[in-house]
Amino acid sequence: MTNKIAQFVALVALFIQCGTSVYAQKTSAKNIDTRVAALLAKMTLEEKIGQLNQVPGDISTGTDVAKDDLLTQIRSGKIGSLLSHTNFQNKITMQRVAVSETRLGIPLIFGFDVIHGYKTIFPIPLAQAASWDMGIVEKIERIAAEEASADGQNWTFAPMVDVSREPRWGRVMEGAGEDPFLGSRVAEARVRGIQGNDLAANNTLAACVKHYAGYGFSEGGRDYNTVDMSEQRLREMVLPPFKAAADAGAATFMNAFNTLNGVPASMNKFLLENILRGEWMWKGMVVSDWNSFGETIVHGAAADDVDASAKCLNAGSDMDMAGGTFQRGLKRALESGRVTQAQIDEAVKRVLHLKFALGLFDDPFRYLDPKRRNETLEKPDYRTFAREAAAKSMVLLKNDGGLLPLTEGSRFKKIAIIGPYADSKGNKDYMSFWTLGLGMREYDSTKVVRPAQALKPALEAMGYQVTITEICIDAMCTEKDYSAAINATREADLVIACLGERGLDCGESRCVSSLNLPRDQERILSITGRLNKPIVAVLFNSRPLVFDWATQNIPAILVAWQPGFETGNALADVLTGKVNPSGKLPVTFPKNLGQVPLYYNHLNTGRPQQQQGQMWTSGYLDSPVTPAYPFGFGLSYSQFNYSNMKLTKPQYKMNETIEVSITVTNSGKVAGEEVVQLYIRDISADIARPVKELKGFEKINIGAGESRVVTFRLTEKDLSYWNNEAKFKADPGKFKVFIGGNSRDVNELDFELIK
Repeated sequence: MTNKIAQFVALVALFIQCGTSVYAQKTSAKNIDTRVAALLAKMTLEEKIGQLNQVPGDISTGTDVAKDDLLTQIRSGKIGSLLSHTNFQNKITMQRVAVSETRLGIPLIFGFDVIHGYKTIFPIPLAQAASWDMGIVEKIERIAAEEASADGQNWTFAPMVDVSREPRWGRVMEGAGEDPFLGSRVAEARVRGIQGNDLAANNTLAACVKHYAGYGFSEGGRDYNTVDMSEQRLREMVLPPFKAAADAGAATFMNAFNTLNGVPASMNKFLLENILRGEWMWKGMVVSDWNSFGETIVHGAAADDVDASAKCLNAGSDMDMAGGTFQRGLKRALESGRVTQAQIDEAVKRVLHLKFALGLFDDPFRYLDPKRRNETLEKPDYRTFAREAAAKSMVLLKNDGGLLPLTEGSRFKKIAIIGPYADSKGNKDYMSFWTLGLGMREYDSTKVVRPAQALKPALEAMGYQVTITEICIDAMCTEKDYSAAINATREADLVIACLGERGLDCGESRCVSSLNLPRDQERILSITGRLNKPIVAVLFNSRPLVFDWATQNIPAILVAWQPGFETGNALADVLTGKVNPSGKLPVTFPKNLGQVPLYYNHLNTGRPQQQQGQMWTSGYLDSPVTPAYPFGFGLSYSQFNYSNMKLTKPQYKMNETIEVSITVTNSGKVAGEEVVQLYIRDISADIARPVKELKGFEKINIGAGESRVVTFRLTEKDLSYWNNEAKFKADPGKFKVFIGGNSRDVNELDFELIK
C-alpha cells in the first residue's frame, strides 16, 4: 500500500510540475462554446477582468507601463496574456504558474510582433508585396509561424493590412502598399500562412489583423495622428483588406491608435459593432493597440479610466494591451452601471475561445517544447527560401543600354562597390526595427549576409576586380566621404552604389518629413556621376524615396528594399543575372515630396492637366503631376510585348461574366516572369470613379521568344463600388478595361454593362 501511495504522490507531483490545466480535454469546434460557458460560470469578476488584461514582457515597444512582478500578477489572476516576451524558459515558468498555481488553471497566451520573420528574417512586407507572388508571401508567414510557435509564441500581431498613400509614414513598410485589391490578396495569403489549416496545431499562430481602421491615412504621415475621411473612402480604400483577412479566418483584430472622424478606433462602435461584428458577422476577439484604451483620455474622448473602459467595452473591444485601463476602471464601470456583466462576459468568452481554439487548455506547453525549438529555429532551408524571396522582391527601375546583368566577358574589368550599405554591420541594416525576435538593438549581425560578403566574391569569380569603399557611415556625408567616393570611382570601370535607409529608420515611430535619400546620399551619385563611369544604384529603402537626379542621370537603378538575412546573396543573384528581376512596385514613387499624396487610382478632376504648365488645370507650376515611377512598374532582363487584346463581346448583362484576354510575348533573350495587370475604369457612375482600379493580376513565366495568352474574368462584383449611401452596386453604362505590365503602360478596350 505504501508503494501505491508513493506512486500516486509522484503522479500528482508530475501533474503539477507539467502544469496540466484542470480543464484539459480534447478540444473540438463543437465543444469549445460549452467548455467556455462552464469555465466562465466558475470565474469571479476579478478573474474575468484579468483575462482581459495583457501586459508587456521583456521588450518595451511604447508607453512605459509601471508593472509589479509578473509572477505575482499571474498568481493573483490579473494577467490573461503577455506580449513581446522572448525568454523561452521564463515562458515555461509563467505558464506553469498560470496553470498550476491559480484557482482555475487558465493558461496564458503569448503574443509577439512577427512582422517579416522571427529568427530567420525575410524582406519587409512592402517588399514581399512587390513580388506580386502570393505563394511567396504565404510561405514566408508559414516559416515565421513555424519558428515563432516553436519558441513559445501563440499569437502574432500581424498581418498589418493598412492601405497607405503616405510614404512619409514609417509603417508603410509593414503593409502591402496603396492598392486595396493587391492589399486584399496579400492579407489573405498572410493569414493562411500564419494560421495554416489548423489553429490548434503546435506550428501555427493566431493572426491579428491590424490596425482597424484608417491608420495608414494619418495626417502628415505622422504615426498615431488624426484620420478624417468619408465613409465612401473608408469602405472602398481602407476596409477591403480587413474584410479579406476576416473572410480568410483571421482569429483576432487589433484596434488602430488613431481617431477616425473624431472617434478613437478603440471606442469606435461604427467600426467594431456595426461593420466588423455586424455586417461581416466576424466572431473573433479584438485587442487594443499598446495602451490605446488609455489614450482615448489623451485624445479628449474619455474622462478617466472608468469612462475609457466603458466606452471601449461598449464599442466591442475585448482585451487591453499594456495600458492597465481595464484593471483600473472596468470594475468601477460595472458598479456605476456604465457596462453590464453580460458585456464583460462576452469579451471574456472571446478570449477564452481563442485559448481553447489554440489548444492551450488541452496542452498548455504545446508551444514550449525545448526539443522542437532546437530542431525548428533557423533551418538551412529557411535561409534558402529567404534568398529566393529577397531576389524576387527586388524591383529594377532603370537599365539603360542593358547595363545589367553583369556577366563574364564584360567590357568592364574593375568594379567599385561604394556607399554606406556596401558592408554595414549595425542599425539592423538590411532589415528593420520590426525584427524583435532578434532583440531590440543588440543582435548577431553576422547572420546577415552583407553585399560585400556575397557580391564581391560572386563578381570576382566571374573575373572582375572588386574593391569595397564604405562611406557616410551612421552620419551626414562629409567632404572626406565624397573624396573617397571620387577616388574609388576614378579607379573603376563601373560603380555599384549601395544607398538608402538604416534598418532602424524603418517601422513604428519612424516617420520622416523628407523623402530624399537620407544624409545627402544622392550627392554621392551626382559627384561620382561627373566622372562619366557607368553607375548601378542599389537602394535599400523601406518606403518610396525621391531621387530625381538619379532617375535622370544614373543608367541602372535597383530597389532592393530591406531584404533581410540573405541580402548579399539575393543582390548578387539579381545583378549577375542568376535571377531575372520580376518585382513590381506596390506603391507609386513620386518625383518630389510636393506631389504627396500621389497614387495611381486617383479621381479625375474637372480640369485634368495634360502637360506641365498648362493653365487653368489641376497641376503645379514647378512640377509635373506624373510620378517618377508608377504603381505596378518594374523592369526585367527580358522584354515583354502585349498584343491582340480581346473581349468576348462589346456588351454584357449585369449577371454575365466578362472575359478579356491578351497575348504576352517575351521578345528578349532569356526567360522571365511578368506580372500581367488588369485595370478598369467606370466612365459614368453615380459618383466620380478612379481613372484606374486594379481588378486582377497574374504572374507568369515565359521563355525567350515564347508567347502566352492570359485571360481574366470579371463579374458584376468586380465592377461594383461603394456609393455615398453606403450601398455596394454596379451601374449600367460604359467601362474601359486596361491590361499591361504596370498601371501606366497599358492596352485598352471599351465595353458596356447593360441591365
